[in-house]
Amino acid sequence: MTASSGSREAVGVFADAASLQSAVDELLAEGFPSDALSLLASEESVEAKLGHKYQRVSELEDDPAAPRAHYAPVEEAERATIGALGLLGALGATGVVAASGGALALALLAAGVGAGAGGLLGELLAKFLGAEHAESVTQQIAHGGLLLWVRCADPTQELSAQEILERHSGKDVHVHTLPAAA
Repeated sequence: MTASSGSREAVGVFADAASLQSAVDELLAEGFPSDALSLLASEESVEAKLGHKYQRVSELEDDPAAPRAHYAPVEEAERATIGALGLLGALGATGVVAASGGALALALLAAGVGAGAGGLLGELLAKFLGAEHAESVTQQIAHGGLLLWVRCADPTQELSAQEILERHSGKDVHVHTLPAAA
């Protein structure tokens, strides 16, 4: 395959999140990088980018313009959000104390309090993001299922991806070529 021919990817539609997650777990265990996996973005993102609502996810399987979200486990995204906000809280509190000429002990105490407050805020945000993710999953299932695209480097990966998607109840599993610009 040459660069001008575009990349190839396997695609499958899953009836539920558990089947999709099982397929993703096996793909990752087989060495597919997580950045080779993508999911359909939210219904709002699809409508904003394409300019129309979709009735069935099958309409978007082979549409290179369909907006995608790179796969990231929800738990990983939650941990990253909590950690980042905790760190920002700690740095912010330490900075305020240090700027006011406070002692090192007070700065460390402020860092601990800031990290706790930031972590709590992060946890609340992660729960919201989890609820938002759940709503997106529910909407997609109502439109026919959850789309999973798997970018493949070669024909061996194409075959492996198709077999994994089918083994985990993927429907309408096939490989297509994306335009070079996609």
